[in-house]
Amino acid sequence: MSEISIIGLDLAKQVFQIHGADPAGRCVLRKQLKRREVLQFFAKLRPCTVAMEACGTAHYWAREIGKLGHCTRLIPPAYVKPYVKRGKNDAIDAEAICEAAARPTMRFVPVKPMENQAIVMLHRSRDLVIKNRTMLVNALRAHLAEFGFVAGKGIWKLPDLVKIVSQAPEEALPELVRTTLSGLLDIIAAIGSQLDAIEKRLREWHKKDARSKRLDTVPGIGLIAATACRALVPDPKLFRNGRHFAAWIGIVPKLDGTGGKTRLGRISKAGDRYLRRLFVLGATSLLRSLENKSTRLALWVQALLARRTKRAVTVALANKLARIAWAVMTRDEAYKPLAAAQPAGCA
Repeated sequence: MSEISIIGLDLAKQVFQIHGADPAGRCVLRKQLKRREVLQFFAKLRPCTVAMEACGTAHYWAREIGKLGHCTRLIPPAYVKPYVKRGKNDAIDAEAICEAAARPTMRFVPVKPMENQAIVMLHRSRDLVIKNRTMLVNALRAHLAEFGFVAGKGIWKLPDLVKIVSQAPEEALPELVRTTLSGLLDIIAAIGSQLDAIEKRLREWHKKDARSKRLDTVPGIGLIAATACRALVPDPKLFRNGRHFAAWIGIVPKLDGTGGKTRLGRISKAGDRYLRRLFVLGATSLLRSLENKSTRLALWVQALLARRTKRAVTVALANKLARIAWAVMTRDEAYKPLAAAQPAGCA
């Protein structure tokens, strides 16, 4: 068998498919492996490049195969799709992964360390728990509305719902309904305790991580955004500059150009939607506090507000916050706000 230069590995739960190619790109190996055979196979193989699609289990396999001396590469699935030939099966997918990884201009996903994946899991769990709490609060509000009790929207209106359930007269709210809604309130309270526990663990990790603490100094970035950015971006130097980082998050205009004419549309919404949402929410909160300040960032925002809608300025501010965050991570320095230039003759 010729020397294997690169292997495309199609991941699965139990049956894995590999496609090996030599330095000239010719296929020299096609093989199916059971889950228990994967690490044994790569342990016996001479070090080479092993490429996989970036999916839920890819980071685990990249770490384990990398420990055996191989160079592991993770490719976004959207970048593999153009190399899939006619038809669809595991062998074709593995071949497409191998072909895509061999391209000199291919972009790869950095392999996350186990600690980063653990923090990302905390964020995903927190997001899921918040969605469940929102669902329950909406259901509680809808059930009360059926009996003539209306309360405002928002989690901060939950005390009003609790008051209605506990104090409404029995002729307006039957005991059977009150008991059912009290059970929903107990579940919401348990979810609140779970959220507090998750945020406590995030805060403890944040205090121990220097990069996360530096991100916290950026205006508009708090505990949640700082820890998420730190966990989801293990190596910020993979991006050439802050603009590339903002483009990776998806808060840059989408390009649509041909014949020398370029049109800028809405934001691309590429990349991690959770991280993008955190930056936009942080910019939304920060925008209110910058309207009456005189820092350079505040004056820039005020000038934009004079000619653009508030929503467009919010997205532009989120883009700037992402670029600032990239600079903070790459330079290993805390954020240093710049004051506005004083006019001549001012004290």
